[in-house]
Amino acid sequence: MLRRRRPTAPDAAIPLADTALESVVPGLPGPPPPAPTRDDEQLVTAARRGDLDAFNILVLRYERPVFNLCLRLLRDAASAEDVTQDTFVRAWGAIASFRGDAFRPWLFRIATNRAHDLLRVRARRPASSLDAEPFEREPIWSTHAPAGEAPEAHALRRELAVHLERALAALPDDQRLVVLLSDLHGCDYQEIAATTGAALGTVKSRLSRARARLRQILHDDPEAGELFDRYTRHDDDQDEGPPP
Repeated sequence: MLRRRRPTAPDAAIPLADTALESVVPGLPGPPPPAPTRDDEQLVTAARRGDLDAFNILVLRYERPVFNLCLRLLRDAASAEDVTQDTFVRAWGAIASFRGDAFRPWLFRIATNRAHDLLRVRARRPASSLDAEPFEREPIWSTHAPAGEAPEAHALRRELAVHLERALAALPDDQRLVVLLSDLHGCDYQEIAATTGAALGTVKSRLSRARARLRQILHDDPEAGELFDRYTRHDDDQDEGPPP
């Protein structure tokens, strides 16, 4: 049967890519390169022939990214779990008719469509106290500490990441989605276009506007500005080294 694992809870170690923070606040370190994995195309080909084991490898590979994407769109862990599971059930049901060579954007499109369906349902009913609460009171954009990073710099970057997550939540849905796809999941313009159904030029302009908006929100936040100045000063001090 189709494996339907419960995704990791949002307060567990779900590192969000440091490239997102780096794209908005230049100079911050990026994440390590991903480990090599078995080619998606081979797994999809086997799954299209009815190989459930091959599809379950895809589930294991993508359940966490899909859950993480849904979590940032829906801002509710239980809803994100439901949409993640529904995404893979629907993907398995449609895998025999899949004719593309890019499985990830196809899967992300199923997930984002289901998430947006749920958001539309929410918009038609009064918000409950649960809906009004963010999924994390102190969301962290990344828990990954680059090798050699000083504890103080890591702490400052984590504090900056909290402000970035809050700024991200303030973006319009379409802008937040392209930032998540680009800077969280590392999708290129073509993959984002395939996921969102938007033209390539629209993707580029939307991402540019989203990043500019994030920078403006952070610029207008005195606490975020102070943290960035402290981070920059600390980074400069580390580059200069100890006095002779």
